[in-house]
Amino acid sequence: MARRKKGNPVNGWICLDKPYGLGSTPAVSKVRWIYEAQKAGHAGTLDPLASGILPIALGEATKTMSFMTDAEKDYSFTIQFGTSTSTLDIEGEITGRSDVRPTRVALEAAMPLFLGDIMQTPPAYSAIKIDGQRAYALARAGEAPQMQSRPAFIRSLDLTGFDGDTADFEVTCGKGFYIRSLARDLCEAVGAEGHVRKLRRTRVGPFTLARAMGLENLVDLRHKATAMEVLLPVETALDDIPALALTTEEASKLSQGRAVVLLPGQVEALQTVLKDGAQTVLAKLDQTPVSICEVRAGHLNPVRVFNL
Repeated sequence: MARRKKGNPVNGWICLDKPYGLGSTPAVSKVRWIYEAQKAGHAGTLDPLASGILPIALGEATKTMSFMTDAEKDYSFTIQFGTSTSTLDIEGEITGRSDVRPTRVALEAAMPLFLGDIMQTPPAYSAIKIDGQRAYALARAGEAPQMQSRPAFIRSLDLTGFDGDTADFEVTCGKGFYIRSLARDLCEAVGAEGHVRKLRRTRVGPFTLARAMGLENLVDLRHKATAMEVLLPVETALDDIPALALTTEEASKLSQGRAVVLLPGQVEALQTVLKDGAQTVLAKLDQTPVSICEVRAGHLNPVRVFNL
């Protein structure tokens, strides 16, 4: 007999406004405790020294986390000029000092250098693996991990505040991007020492501050037994994937992991909504997600089947 899973079968997303000082893994554990959920995970690690959007998947929503990998993200951050640190933020030891303060004009002239497709070198204090070990572990052990530059993307970068000693920015970037590296490189471009003093993530794909909940609010809702009211649907992470309506028979086949033969009219209809060669659709029975499917050779092939 199969062992019963601990917790409740809670399915959906929480758009958490993670507080400063809390790691992503403890944040997931806290939300899982609030909902007494059987399973939980997060889409996109957020450093303890950063606050803001941390999408947390519960139950069947964990099957959609991989679709958040390429999601664009928005950040607001502040650079403190005058000192550089080993971690590129306020946590590290001071590694450089300078009385040089860039002007607003100098910053605005340098910013276009970082727009679009660029090559970026991640911080030594990051979770990237080097020969099987995390870079931050090597750095903390006194070693100097050799960080390799890799492709990155910035859609927009705006200077939103400046007082001479600090500068505030807003950025929209692609996956695997490091704000601390951007701050380091921007300071280098204007000939100044600096580090990230404040960092906040304001969006991850469809997860925005407008949909976010703080931990204290979630705990309060738990006490009031109303926490389920703020749970976002399982398909929230699939907002860019077209939906396909199913019959009851088709839904039954997909639920069993069996492919469904598409009629010519269904194939033609799908081609009008599938973009850029994509072949992924969300198959639904009425408003209930049944499966994430791939369309191949006139067949609907289940990739992730939901138990909802």
